[in-house]
Amino acid sequence: MSNPDARLTLDDVAPGQALPELAVDVCATTVVLGALASRDWRPMHHDKDFAQQRNGVRDIFLNTPNLAAWYERYISDWTGPTGRLGRMQFRMRDSIFPGDRMVFRGAVESVSTDDVGCGWAELTLRVSVDDRVCTECRARVALPCTASDNPWRRQGTDWRP
Repeated sequence: MSNPDARLTLDDVAPGQALPELAVDVCATTVVLGALASRDWRPMHHDKDFAQQRNGVRDIFLNTPNLAAWYERYISDWTGPTGRLGRMQFRMRDSIFPGDRMVFRGAVESVSTDDVGCGWAELTLRVSVDDRVCTECRARVALPCTASDNPWRRQGTDWRP
C-alpha cells in the first residue's frame, strides 16, 4: 500500500472515496514489541498465562498505543509524506490477538479548506478481524492543497487541527 513517492493533494480526494485496504497478520512479536515501544509493562500484553487466567481472554492482545501507531501508519501510507495527522479518536470494541489478520479499511467522510488555506480530509476508519469490527476511528488529516503546499510547514495560527 505504501508509496514513498505519493504526494496526495486535496484535489485527489472526495467524500465517499475508499482508502486502500491494509491487511496485517498479527503475531506475538507484533503485540509484545508494540507494548515495549510504548513502555506498557502490563502483563496482558506479553504474558499469555496472565492474559488467559487473569483477564479471561484467549491470548495476549494489542494495547492502545500500538493500535494508534497502526492507524497512523495506515493514514500516512495513504497520504504520503506530506499528509499530516491533525486529530484521531478511536474506540476499541474487541481485542486483537496473535494469529489474527487485522484489516484496515476507511473512507473519506468530507473534504474542506479552513480560513488559513489548510486542506482537510475527515476520515472514518475501522479495523476488522474476519467479520468482527474491533476498532472504529475518526481522523482529521491535513493534505496539501497544491503540489507546492506542505501541511508540515504550518505552525502557530496557521495550524488548527
